[in-house]
Amino acid sequence: MKQNKLLTKSKKRIGRGLGSGKGKTGGRGTKGQKARGTIPGTFAGSNLPLYKKLPLRRGFGNSSVSAKPKPIALSSLSVFKAGSEITITSLLEQGLIKAREVKGGVKILAKGEEKPIKLIIKVPVSKSVKELIEKGGGRVDA
Repeated sequence: MKQNKLLTKSKKRIGRGLGSGKGKTGGRGTKGQKARGTIPGTFAGSNLPLYKKLPLRRGFGNSSVSAKPKPIALSSLSVFKAGSEITITSLLEQGLIKAREVKGGVKILAKGEEKPIKLIIKVPVSKSVKELIEKGGGRVDA
């Protein structure tokens, strides 16, 4: 099948004589490794290549160690009815946390409004949240 010359873009011809304006060295300068052939993008001269250094870095590929608990404000638990049970799965269902945040865990903190709430909580909480929940008639099992 013949291709339409208007649709295909031809490669620029460099190094084709002095009259072209790109003759002799063809835009590569003079001498040296870059003038002679292609060099891989990973080439680092006499240095150790980056891809060989990476596995030697401390903590490489072990991000679970630094996973911190996701803080959740007590005021955001207002979506739950009084007396309902709060677990990680119930927080996921309500959209308060994402699935990738479960790995680090969660912790409920007293941010925003601080009214006593009657809930059964089975995730870690701060001391002030525990007091508010117990004042409201709920309990903390974590």
